[in-house]
Amino acid sequence: MYLLQPTLFSFEELLKFEPETRLQKVLSVLDLSPALTVVKKAVVGPKGHCVGNMISALVAKQLEQIPTVAALVKRLSEDLRCGFSLSASVPSESTFSRLIKKLTVTDEKNGTPSVLKEIFDNLVKNARAMGLIGSECIAIDSSKIDAYEKSRPKKDLKGDKTANWGAKRDTHGNQITWFGYKAHIAVDCQSELPIALMVTPANTHDAKLAIPLIELVNQSLADARKPKYYAMDMGYDSKEIYSEVMTKFKGQALIPINPRGSKDHPEGCDFDGTPICSMGQRMVYWGSDTKTGTNKYRCPHVMGKYDCPHGSAWCSQSSYGLVVKTKVEDDPRMNCLPARGTRNWQKLYNKRTAVERCFGRLKQHLGANSLRTRGLEKVTLHITLSCIALLAGSIAVAKLKNIKQVA
Repeated sequence: MYLLQPTLFSFEELLKFEPETRLQKVLSVLDLSPALTVVKKAVVGPKGHCVGNMISALVAKQLEQIPTVAALVKRLSEDLRCGFSLSASVPSESTFSRLIKKLTVTDEKNGTPSVLKEIFDNLVKNARAMGLIGSECIAIDSSKIDAYEKSRPKKDLKGDKTANWGAKRDTHGNQITWFGYKAHIAVDCQSELPIALMVTPANTHDAKLAIPLIELVNQSLADARKPKYYAMDMGYDSKEIYSEVMTKFKGQALIPINPRGSKDHPEGCDFDGTPICSMGQRMVYWGSDTKTGTNKYRCPHVMGKYDCPHGSAWCSQSSYGLVVKTKVEDDPRMNCLPARGTRNWQKLYNKRTAVERCFGRLKQHLGANSLRTRGLEKVTLHITLSCIALLAGSIAVAKLKNIKQVA
């Protein structure tokens, strides 16, 4: 059972405002100085237009779920000013296209538009400074993004910067396929806000993006406490991920065991790492020691979970019964801390639903899945703008609440 986690605020509160008020509050928390320095020499039309106002208009496009740039230009000339003077003309569609081409220059390390990445990172730092973003648990997942272009056979698809075919199972276990992309994000479970994002063709496996996303998370939270837990679904069940999270990032991966790899477990242990006694019964979990990184298990006969015909003396002469301790460092995949299957482990893992709600907001309120553009760079720009709008809107709501509390 998934339980909804209480949040500090709700992004939906922002949607209750009038469109003009909502847009004003979101744009007021944006720092567009990184974009102004990089795109200063961009072609902005014969009459000249403010690049900051144009980027604000692109954020407003996501917030108001305006489908195309042409529709955005029409709204700007009618009621959506975004800082443009009432007496002056608004940028044309071709002017926006030239600016978008400038903004789609990507960062080679993570594929995120470098200009917008800096704006995105600044918003994450501001949210962290305000106490909105915590550092205990991070949820990582991907979501399908349907392509705008016409689907093509796999044999005709070449390169890693175009839409491709993807397949995954939905929440009901049904296999679904789509032609398009994947949005991979890391979300803070406390605020349900994105901290890092990457966009790939739909055929990219989720597990390949786990470590790069965690690296981006640690870069974004460079001045803060590092996350302790990284919650992911069983699609990320890989020995490499467990090992990297523990050794490199000093954290713990919370991932259910994938049934396809459940047979690949150490001798003397069950599919989830629980030790098995000499009679083939699962031993009883009896606490963890965080200092030494060990889990303790006791004899199921002594604990009253199994009536052993040989009694506890079969395995141990002590009345306390046989005790087995497992160390996380010996096998990070099988030995979790807290132990997999315990109430504490499940409580932490349930926080993973924060990433599902984040995707829900991005798609339902910020048009993340309503593509009207082609190519990986432009799709990445589209998703990044949606995440910027979500972060800015959430910060605006938090600031408004603080003002009301002071008043």
